[in-house]
Amino acid sequence: MVELAARNLVIDIPGRPPGTPLDLEIAAGQVWGVLGPNGVGKTTLLHTLAGLKAPRAGEVLLNGTPLPRLRRRTVARQLAVVFQERQDGFPATVLETAMIGRHPYLSPWDVETAEDVGLARQALQRMELEGLDDRQVGTLSGGERQRLAVATALTQTPRVWLADEPTNHLDLHHQVAVMRLLAEQAAAGATVFMCLHDVNLAARWCDRLLLLYPDGRACWGAAVDMLAVGALARLYGQPLTSVVVQGVPVFVPTESRSS
Repeated sequence: MVELAARNLVIDIPGRPPGTPLDLEIAAGQVWGVLGPNGVGKTTLLHTLAGLKAPRAGEVLLNGTPLPRLRRRTVARQLAVVFQERQDGFPATVLETAMIGRHPYLSPWDVETAEDVGLARQALQRMELEGLDDRQVGTLSGGERQRLAVATALTQTPRVWLADEPTNHLDLHHQVAVMRLLAEQAAAGATVFMCLHDVNLAARWCDRLLLLYPDGRACWGAAVDMLAVGALARLYGQPLTSVVVQGVPVFVPTESRSS
């Protein structure tokens, strides 16, 4: 079953000509990665798929219904966004921030139940933030704040995850922890669509890839077909070499050989 779809979608980047229209079916159980150099529109695409930015053309559908026809509360009960950078609008504790994930399920005058609090605490524990419930978010490190953003989305129990650089600011241990969590969510029937800078994380964890080129072209398909050294070298404008480690390709930048 398709959870999220793009039909002839052209994202709107001011001052740039339209790129390749995207026809994507992002199905339950899939892990998609979006790769491309800085400035190609990865974040804009993610925001467009979330309904936070209008496309230049085409449409986004959630479970077959165009996003503009759905109430935001309905969307929020199904779709979570992990932003690359998060601005805190007001002072809040770690637990209070995680509890934001339950807001789509509450009426204006409702209070969180013990079950809501339990979901938030479980998510914090999964992200190794247990014991920090009463800490002010402003006192956290960048990596702790990023893990809190993932925990908040996990508290939301979404069917669709849209994540913009979910491993941003994270050390290797926590990068793996976040990627493993997203893979487990997909294995349990969720949809995962994320923008990544690290091609090796994409090679290890994604089964579908979308490549966005600086000239507006795009191509997508199974990761095994997209992970070609030549295609990735053209994508990043950087020579690469590849080796296989434990059955997974690993890409390493190389220097151009002078004649």
